[in-house]
Amino acid sequence: MRDHDLAMMRLALDQAQAAARAGETPVGAVVFEPQSGAVIAAGSNAPISRSDPTAHAEILALRLAAKLVGNYRLTGLGLAVTLEPCAMCAGAISHARIGHLIIGASDPKGGGVLHGARVFDQPTCHWRPALVSGVLGPESAVLLRSFFRARR
Repeated sequence: MRDHDLAMMRLALDQAQAAARAGETPVGAVVFEPQSGAVIAAGSNAPISRSDPTAHAEILALRLAAKLVGNYRLTGLGLAVTLEPCAMCAGAISHARIGHLIIGASDPKGGGVLHGARVFDQPTCHWRPALVSGVLGPESAVLLRSFFRARR
């Protein structure tokens, strides 16, 4: 784990809490510069409020970072996300060429990195980030469980 991984995951958790307050599934993501820890962009889940099935926290953070950097390739940047990315988001992470991916909670049902499609393990995957998983995983999982328990 790099120096800034924990701090970036804490910021991603802040984004996830913002999503929960908005009635969205509490997932947050932060794009950052791994050496300095400078935050480039952040996003929280918003598919309901945006009426957009692609408005996952990772996608929104990647889009904003690409716009701010002026390039769709985010080579060398890191991404912290509170929940294991789905296959769609894993594909976007690969296309953006994120260099360092930090995952909080794993997602055996919908994840596409450690579970399911395992996008980065496919021979057709053209870019694989360095991966650290389980960073503040219990905190991320508790937030998700609490959110869904309150909705039932």
